Amino acid sequence: MHMTVADVMTTKVVSVTAATPFKDIAEALITGGISAIPVLDNDNHVLGMVSEADLLRKEEFREQYYREGYRPPLRARLRHPKSRKKAAGDTAAELMTSPAVTVYPEASAVAAARLMDAHDVKRLAVTDYNGRLQGIVSRRDLVKLFLRGDEEIATAVRDDILDRALWVNTEGVHVQVERGIVTLSGWMERRTETGIAARMTSRVNGVVDVVDKLTWKTDDSKWEAK
Repeated sequence: MHMTVADVMTTKVVSVTAATPFKDIAEALITGGISAIPVLDNDNHVLGMVSEADLLRKEEFREQYYREGYRPPLRARLRHPKSRKKAAGDTAAELMTSPAVTVYPEASAVAAARLMDAHDVKRLAVTDYNGRLQGIVSRRDLVKLFLRGDEEIATAVRDDILDRALWVNTEGVHVQVERGIVTLSGWMERRTETGIAARMTSRVNGVVDVVDKLTWKTDDSKWEAK
């Protein structure tokens, strides 16, 4: 039911080595149409990541183009404590952010999205348990999950959630999907069952939101409170 990183990641990855020069890195980013690139050692281990932002540090701190005594904007100086050091960098080893934020192929797509949000990055290096590169997963890869068709989502909700995951009577439940928004209507035996059905439906890949219109025959929520 849940998509993993392996299901959505890109396996053909453009990479550089620690010794790759600044201009070659810039060319790789532009040619590949990507925002960051992994830095690997000779055994395919991920040493770090170089992003467009890392390269732009050089422009932010390029004082020779300005009057004597010029200081970059405060946000440029404070955004990263190592900004000046990166601005002077000429190779991937000097420019990269290390250690890289990585994720395992078996991790869920949701876990990858949370990692990106927590570290404010647009892509993650996907590694095996020995730290060797397996692929790259980007925000765009994760957004593709929401392109799943309404009919396919409805089938997944019915087959994977109502008919398999929930070991209760779901014959009274109706599923309608429009633009990724799932509406559950009809009835179930117990009130707590309706809540579980709605929560599990929200985790189906491609679901944007869940509208819970389910009713119940028995309100067992008070029993649980006791």
